[in-house]
Amino acid sequence: MQFQCDPTSRIPIYRQLIEQVRRGIARGSLRPGVRLPSVRVLSRELVVNPNTVARAYTELEREGMLHTRQGLGVFIAEPHADLTAAARRERLAAALDRFLTEAVHLGFSADEVSAAVSMQIKRFHFVEANES
Repeated sequence: MQFQCDPTSRIPIYRQLIEQVRRGIARGSLRPGVRLPSVRVLSRELVVNPNTVARAYTELEREGMLHTRQGLGVFIAEPHADLTAAARRERLAAALDRFLTEAVHLGFSADEVSAAVSMQIKRFHFVEANES
């Protein structure tokens, strides 16, 4: 995966990196066990401060999306469902509420939102119903 950053964006660079990793995992382009570039290598490639990359990696590790193997590097972690099904549904409902509130404020109809969601679903890697 090729990382990018937009220094002119209002979104901090470390947040941009976090979202790229999350999106890569969700879309299946970053699979468990994949090694990410080292902090030093990625900071050089992006021409950013190494602390920026380290901050992104640290936050992702705290969230359980990455794990560090001493002397080997930073890797995409195996997913683990440490939340109950009810807690997962509650978090999904809250995220959907935020998303739909934004869609209403942007003036989209329910049909437009549904069509957009259907189109985007095809771009993401979902767990099959019998796996959850």
